[in-house]
This record gives sequence, structure tokens and C-alpha cells, in this order.
Amino acid sequence: MKKALTMALVTAAIAGGNMTAQAYEAGDWIVRVGAATVDPDTDSDAIVIPTAPPTVLPNGVDVDDDTQLGLIFAYMPEPNFGIELLAATPFEHDISLEDAPVAAGSTKHLPPTLSLQWYPMGHTDSWFQPYFGLGVNYTYFFDEDVDNELKGALESILGTGLAKADLNLDDSFGLAGQAGLDIFFGDHWALNAGVWYIDIDTTAEVKVVTDGGDTAKVRFDVDIDPWVYNIGIAYRF
Repeated sequence: MKKALTMALVTAAIAGGNMTAQAYEAGDWIVRVGAATVDPDTDSDAIVIPTAPPTVLPNGVDVDDDTQLGLIFAYMPEPNFGIELLAATPFEHDISLEDAPVAAGSTKHLPPTLSLQWYPMGHTDSWFQPYFGLGVNYTYFFDEDVDNELKGALESILGTGLAKADLNLDDSFGLAGQAGLDIFFGDHWALNAGVWYIDIDTTAEVKVVTDGGDTAKVRFDVDIDPWVYNIGIAYRF
């Protein structure tokens, strides 16, 4: 995705001499649609399983990436400033153990992000328009699921069968920073590329109920902190 982002910008820059000069104006609405990739930079606490003695997985878990439809809406109250909402169709991530070749589970999430943007060339007609933003993110996790491979590993560690295993991830609030570029072609259309770094921190809880009715809980913190990349088109009203 990073290579595709670079190639898109280079291609658009080469073609820029033929594109129409534009400038955003106060009151403009902008809709950006594209392929959005969430690429986690995962940092996980150790997982301590309550056996005697405790079983420790020092490297915790890893979270893989996913690409979905990005839906980005912006309003320009001034030519140099915008307010943007980043939205998308739900992302789904597989979760794996770092210390063993075991699939741990999966989760879906929605990461709406509201940012205040600065457009440094807002008063200048040009075939391109960079922008930078700072905002807040709320990430809602849902449809968490424990993989059968993890269930089998837990049965082996605990020495008993499992009647039930559940995964829960706490929702997250955090800061987000972004940079983007619109490359105009026509009065309303532009190519768009953007990147965000989002602070997403959650606490994971795995709760198991054994065949004998005993309950065990394992809780650990996970910093997901993804880079988010979007390539698409923009249309202004």
C-alpha cells in the first residue's frame, strides 16, 4: 500500500502540468472516497495465563492489516482551514500470538476520526493542494472472536476442556495526525492521497469457562497505533 501511494503521487505529479488550477473556498464541501488501509504498528503487553506456575507469553499478540472503503467528508469554513471526518466500512483484523504459530482470534472495528485541517495554499490557485491535520479518534471494537487454534492451546495449557471462550476489546480514544494531497483535474474533481497516524490503545480480555465450570480471565494491554493510508478521488461541492 505504501508503494502504491508513492506511485499514485508520482504519476499525478507528472500529469499535473495538464490539470486545471483550483483553489478551495470558504463554504466548500469535499467528499473523498478511496481504498483505506489500516496498518497496525502493534505493541502488546505480555500475556500471563493463571496456571501454577503462571504461563507467560512475553511478546503478546500481533494484529494484521486490512483494507476497506474509505469515506472522508470535509467542510471548509475558511480557504486555509477545514474540518474533516474520516469514516470507512468496518475493518476486520486477524490477531495472532507472537510467541507461537497460533491464530488467537479476530475483531472488527470502526475508527471515526475528526480533524482540524490546515491548507497552506488555500488562497493560491494551483494544480495541487497539500493539507495537514490534527484530531481525535474514537475506535469501536465489535464482533470479537476467539480462534479454535487458541482454544486448543488454552486447553493444552490449562489441562482441561473449554465450555466457552470469549474475547473482548475495550473501545479507544486517542489523538490522530494526518497529511494529505489533492491533485486537481477539472472544476470539481481531484486525485487524493492521505496518511494518518492514530493512537489506538485497548485492553484485551480473554475469558474462558472450563468443562468443570471454573472461570479464568486474562487481561493485557495492546497498543495498535496504526498508520492509515487512503488513495482515491475527491469531489467538491
